[in-house]
Amino acid sequence: MKKIYIIVLSAFLGVSCSDFDEDINQNPNLPNQASGTQLIAQAQLSLPGLSSSPQGEFMAQYLAETQYVGASLYPEQSTSFYGWYYGPLADLEAVLNSEELNGNDGPINNQIAVAKILKAYYFWNITDRWGDVPYNEALQGVDNFTPVYDSQEFIYEDLFAELKEAVDLIESGSIANDIIYNGDMGKWRKLANSIRMLMALRLSEVAPAIAEEEFNDAMEDGVLESNDDNLVFQHLAEANNQNYWFGQIVNQNREWWALTENLVAEMEPVDDPRLPVYGNLTRSSGEYIGLLFGEEENIGTEEYSLLGDAIYAQDAPVQLLTYAQILFAMAEAATPERSWIAGDAASYYEMAVEQSILQWTGSTDGAAEFLEQPGVTYDASMAIEQISTQRWVHLFMFGYEAWSEWRRTGYPDIMVSPNGVAVPLRLSYPDNEAFNNETNYNDAVQRQFGGDDSIHESLWWDQ
Repeated sequence: MKKIYIIVLSAFLGVSCSDFDEDINQNPNLPNQASGTQLIAQAQLSLPGLSSSPQGEFMAQYLAETQYVGASLYPEQSTSFYGWYYGPLADLEAVLNSEELNGNDGPINNQIAVAKILKAYYFWNITDRWGDVPYNEALQGVDNFTPVYDSQEFIYEDLFAELKEAVDLIESGSIANDIIYNGDMGKWRKLANSIRMLMALRLSEVAPAIAEEEFNDAMEDGVLESNDDNLVFQHLAEANNQNYWFGQIVNQNREWWALTENLVAEMEPVDDPRLPVYGNLTRSSGEYIGLLFGEEENIGTEEYSLLGDAIYAQDAPVQLLTYAQILFAMAEAATPERSWIAGDAASYYEMAVEQSILQWTGSTDGAAEFLEQPGVTYDASMAIEQISTQRWVHLFMFGYEAWSEWRRTGYPDIMVSPNGVAVPLRLSYPDNEAFNNETNYNDAVQRQFGGDDSIHESLWWDQ
């Protein structure tokens, strides 16, 4: 008979089951807590979502629906902002509140500065879409499920301060895991000032004195200087990080969007070099033909110019804040109507158009000829309209930003009203805010809009 010897390891080793070190099941090569720069990178992954949205394109009337016409008819409906709060903003707030940032990932001050800049950029986009939103009391998790809505005026004031504080924090040294600027803090500094400059311009009609002061202060501290400084999210040619429109048009075979009639009418007669990038020739006639925005009957995919191949390529970049925008802003600031800065408005305008063409086509070929076209050549008597119109053309595919500029200036004055419904002036709050945060929601709606949470009510700066 075989004898079976059983050795009890715990007894043999002289330890009990409770005597193991706490980290026995932790793999040092697989950290279970994200670092500050990893959280920043996670927040950066949400940046293209600010731009990549059919709703945004409809607000600016860049794209018309070719098959399922509905959203472009501007129905009264709510739009949720929750994803921005529990997504990128929560990640950034965790960085800002952390007491364990690792200097091995780059100077801690630089990590905090980048988190502040990104947080300000997200909140700027949010308040410009909805108006008053939870801000000071937001992002507290279980400590506060019902945050107060701060006024847009207060949010702007605080964001100016936050951006300046971020710039003051920047020191030498790069940070790790930065998928936007590869840790280059000089570019982050220019971005922070550029955000502040464009925010200042947004206040041109409601608070011109503050706008002029902030604009000049940001400009003097240094803004974007070339397209290499642009805030760009570069997608990859792989499924986990592909362009939104590739997923829609290629993966799901949704040819649901054509260039609008007004966009093509603005570009085609003046041989705009950007048009072949923005859209394709029609399949039926081989021409550039736009579809009337909100058209419900004469629709289809063969007769109209669909979205350009380069725009929805799997690895197509998303341009979020660009050198051309800065130049258009300077052009407007130098006009007699503003007179905020010295310099020649015409020169800034021409540089803006040239840099826009370079950004979109990779070359300045055709820029000089384009700038000589009637209606495009700078005319001081209609400077704001020309600058605004060319800025609208440039901002293609960042519809929300173009929509904000249209709300501020009223140009281009070509928007249509499908079925008599005007372009919305804001997004309405999430439906469930009326239940989840009833008191603060009601206060915000009453304070701003007299109790009517409508998409046709004006924001603070759009009065």
